Amino acid sequence: MNLKWMVISQSWVLFATGLVFPFYVIFLREAGGSFSEFGLAYGLFTLSSALVHRWIGSTSDERGRKGFLLLSTWTTAVIFLLFPVVTAIWQVYVLQVLLGIVGAMQKTSEKAMIADVTDGGRRGEKIGSYHFWVSLFSGFAVIAGGFLIDWLTVDLIFYTGSILLFISGIFILRIEE
Repeated sequence: MNLKWMVISQSWVLFATGLVFPFYVIFLREAGGSFSEFGLAYGLFTLSSALVHRWIGSTSDERGRKGFLLLSTWTTAVIFLLFPVVTAIWQVYVLQVLLGIVGAMQKTSEKAMIADVTDGGRRGEKIGSYHFWVSLFSGFAVIAGGFLIDWLTVDLIFYTGSILLFISGIFILRIEE
């Protein structure tokens, strides 16, 4: 039953982030940013994520993974609400560092929890099914985002992603550790 809630919650997470991240470059361009600033922002995201992955992994072993998934999801939702009000590139850099940290929470906790809720004999099959569903939702999100961005503003894509992340958190609450 936990795998079901993992699939549902993380499909919502990937749908929400799939709406936003492919169009992030457009957001930066509209805010006056250059491609080098995009590279720096994305690099800060990746580096901040790398710096906390190991700590997240060991701490989630001690304290549980559900809390990290929930914190990551709802913090990302709040951060998405902040992007439309950014007025300077340094603010984007700060948000990217924060997204890197909560992204590490999500990635590490998600993978460890999937291992926790699958048994050894059928683990590969269950993980394959899990990735099928979350990837399907992610792919549809990118397609939907492409259509939505033609009718809406980039800001509204961030707001929509935020709402979907909050909904995902509700499904995370259903997971039992």
